[in-house]
This record gives sequence, structure tokens and C-alpha cells, in this order.
Amino acid sequence: MTTRPAATRYDAVVVGGGHNGLTAAAYLGRAGRSVLVLERLDHVGGAAVSARVFPGVDARLSRYSYLVSLLPRRIVEELGLPVILRRRRYSSYTPVGDAGLLVDTGDDAATRASFAAIGAERDHAAWQRWYAATGRLARRLFPTLTEPLPSRAEARTLVDDAATWRDLVERPLGEALRERFASDVVRGVVATDGLIGTFADLDEGSLAQNRCYLYHVIGGGTGDWDVPVGGMGAVSGALRAAALAAGATVVTRAEVSAIAPGTPGDARVAWTDDDGRDHDVAAGVVLCCAAPDTLDRLLAATGAAPSGRAPAHPPEGAQLKVNLLLRRLPRLRDGVDPAAAFGGTFHVNESAAQLGAAYAQAASGQVPDVPPCEIYCHSLTDPSILGPELRASGAQTLTLFGLHMPARLFRGDAATQDAGHDAARQRALAATLASLDSVLAEPLEDLLLRDADGRPCVEARTPVDLEGDVGLPGGHIFHRDLSWPWAPDGDEAGLDRPGSWGVETAHPCVLLAGAGARRGGGVSGVPGRAAAMSVLGTGG
Repeated sequence: MTTRPAATRYDAVVVGGGHNGLTAAAYLGRAGRSVLVLERLDHVGGAAVSARVFPGVDARLSRYSYLVSLLPRRIVEELGLPVILRRRRYSSYTPVGDAGLLVDTGDDAATRASFAAIGAERDHAAWQRWYAATGRLARRLFPTLTEPLPSRAEARTLVDDAATWRDLVERPLGEALRERFASDVVRGVVATDGLIGTFADLDEGSLAQNRCYLYHVIGGGTGDWDVPVGGMGAVSGALRAAALAAGATVVTRAEVSAIAPGTPGDARVAWTDDDGRDHDVAAGVVLCCAAPDTLDRLLAATGAAPSGRAPAHPPEGAQLKVNLLLRRLPRLRDGVDPAAAFGGTFHVNESAAQLGAAYAQAASGQVPDVPPCEIYCHSLTDPSILGPELRASGAQTLTLFGLHMPARLFRGDAATQDAGHDAARQRALAATLASLDSVLAEPLEDLLLRDADGRPCVEARTPVDLEGDVGLPGGHIFHRDLSWPWAPDGDEAGLDRPGSWGVETAHPCVLLAGAGARRGGGVSGVPGRAAAMSVLGTGG
């Protein structure tokens, strides 16, 4: 429901009602600041939402983002959020021929036997050493996300592990994994955390894959990715309630058209409501939770200089998100319990060699012949997202995330873009489902439920879909490639000096409070909180 603003000036105007915008609004409201949140869509939450995706089917799926790791317990406690995150017992399962690698966090002997079953017995000890090192790094580094930026040197001293720092920060991830693990399959299972939403080769010199990997292994101080009870909508819903309880005004269907930074304390935001009426509101500070490219466009509309935050190249998402609903989970060739296999991350054709081949094909403009992807089943850990009849029937959800599916594969020419995109989406979906079928003991198609119109319960969203649905430039789920969670050295620091919050822009009255900020990306609330702390002038 749209709430009309009651004032023409606010201490803070938040552009974008995603989870970061709601986080910032809650903190500022609790500090006594007047806050207006403007959201383009008819609901808040951005990509962290739940939806009834299939007509007539009582299932509320996490339509875009789906797991939680980077949301600090500190934010949950400070805002009193009634968010429940459940840990998954099984870390992952990877089919290998007629066998499979099942990593069971509750039974190390079973995990060791599973390594042996795929011919990778020697890699079990290396696996233990690797994740002991990343776990130690996580415990030391994750708490810094809710503090002002450390310097690179301070972060390295804090990590206090030269070998792990070198492997994750100073050389391509692929090199480190080749030295540590003999099995191509094991290398791939480890590596995929560096390729989520990131289009890169494991040996890429930019180290984009390393930065993505780092964020995936430090979450919560453990690297665990947990299931939000009630789906992602429960997380955004709790943040919305916190913002409203703190006194924030939230307006949906509010299309922001321009940001004028003005002088300190006198910024302005122009927007249009759902009736087509134009509005202009004054703000002490503007917190923009949209992508850096979008912020620069809004600044340019008033003739203002760029934010200094936009990347040198346009962002490009690189994933295919598929939501499925099955009457039951599929059987596996090695007879492993599907509840164990799909309870963690189910890796499909993600050996290091397969990842490299898929990247090369996608970089050349082709949908990979054998798309690598990974899957998990939310309803195994949290059946509350299913209606009573579905739960009683044994139905289960599957969330599939396809790698190496860059936006360029889905863009047609201007005259036929929609038709070209739809056809490309179907090609990518068909190839991805065939990739999944290749490791199952029975066809997935036979298990799909059907919606009220008789259609299979399958929904695929490409980067181009995310660009249109959620306003992510290029469909990039992180708004841009991820940055190291510390201030760069010397002149490279730019806006991100040690002691800053990683949200400042070239304009003192405008902060970047979304995923495109330093220490952004994922469902974390970190940049939203950081922007609020910057406004409030607090050190932590």
C-alpha cells in the first residue's frame, strides 16, 4: 500500500526500498531522524522478496535472492529483527558418474568415505585444511563489515595467515586450487563460490573471482549459507516493519527521476507518483540504494557531476535463476537419499574443467553446451513456504542457480529484442535442465507439478529479466563486480579511505547505500547500516 509523504523536507531521503534501504531507514529513524523511502515498485524488498510464482499454487518462493550468509547478527540484534535462519546439515552433494561426493558436516567419517568413492581420497585432508583456514579468516574478517573500513594492511594483519591471504587476495583462485587439490571435481566444488553472479575465469588476472569467493566464505564468521524461514520475503518484511516502527515514511510506486546534491544539508530529489504527479522533496542527505550506474544517471538529470562510484565498464550479470516445484525430489544414481543430496548445495557439472569450458563458450557468445549449475531445496529445511496441501503431498521446491550465463547471451537486436530474449531464455533453460537430467536417475520433467493453467511449474529469470523486474543494470545481482572489504592502499583508495564507511560519493550530501557500495552485494544490510552510521557520525 502506498503511503503519501506528509512533508516536503526530510532529514534523509532513501532512494530504493530494497533491504539495504529499509535497513538504513530503520537505523536513522531510531536515531530520531525524519526519513522518506521512495520505491519504484509496488512493494519493498527489491530482489529479497517472496512471491507466489505459479498461478493457483500455494507456494511462496524466494524469487530472486534465496540464501542468507552476510547479514550480520549485529544488525539483527540492533534492530530487533524477528528473523530466523536455519543451518543446513549437508554442505554439498556432487554427482560423479554413478557415484557422488556428499559433504556431511555432521559426519566426517562419511564425508571421507565419500571422497574415496569418487577417487579423491587424498583431497579429504586438503579440504579440511582449506576450510579450516577460510573459517579462521572468516572469524577475523567478518566483524569488520560493521565497523569503519580497515586499511588493506590492517586487514592483512588481522587475518594473520600469509598463505591464505596469498591464495585468496594476491593470486588467481585457480592457481591456488590446483596446488591444493588433485581432483578436478573437488577443485570445481570449491571454486564455484567465486563464480556466483560473477562472469570470470578462475585464472583471471582481475581477481574478480577471488573477491566473490572471499564474500562467500566469510559470511556470519563461518561461511555458512543459511535458509531464511518464511523465505526472503520474511527478511525484507522484518526490515520494513523495523523502518515503519522507527517512524520512516515508505512510498511505493515512486519513480525517482533526478537527484540534485545541492549544498550540504540541502539536497533535492524529484519523483513521480503512481498517479503521474511530479514531486520535489528536500533532504539533508540522500541515500541511494540503486546501482552506481543508476545513481550517476539521476545525478546527470540535474547536471551534477558523477558520484565517483560507477565502474569503468557497464555491469553485466551472469546467471540464470530457475524456480521449480516438484511432486517429490528426483532419485540419484548412487542411491543417496535425495533429502541429503538436495538439502545442501547440489552441484551439477561443476568440475573445474567443466567450469572453464562453459566460461569459454559463454565468452564467445554461446550458451554453454553443458551449463554448470547448483541447486538447493528450501522446503526441506523450511516447509513453511508451502501451503498445507502441498506439504502433505510431499511436494518440494528446487532453486537452481546457473553459472556463466552473461546478459550478452540474452540480448537480441533492438527491433526484436523481446522475441530474441524469450528464445534465448528458452534455449538456456532447455540446456540447463538437460545438464541437470544428465546427473539424475530419472527425468525431471516427470516430477514437475503443474499450475492452475496446466503449465509446468518452472520459472527462469535471466540477467535481462532482472534488469527489467528489479532495475539491476545488466541484471548484475551485486550491482557491479564486488570490491575488497577494506580500503585500498595509497592513491588507489579514492573515496574509500581507512576509517570511512565505503558509501561516500563525490557529493557530501549523497551516499551510495546499496549493493554497489564497498562491502556491498548479497543480502546483508551492511551498506545500508554503513550509510546510516556515516550520517550519524558514529564509529561503529
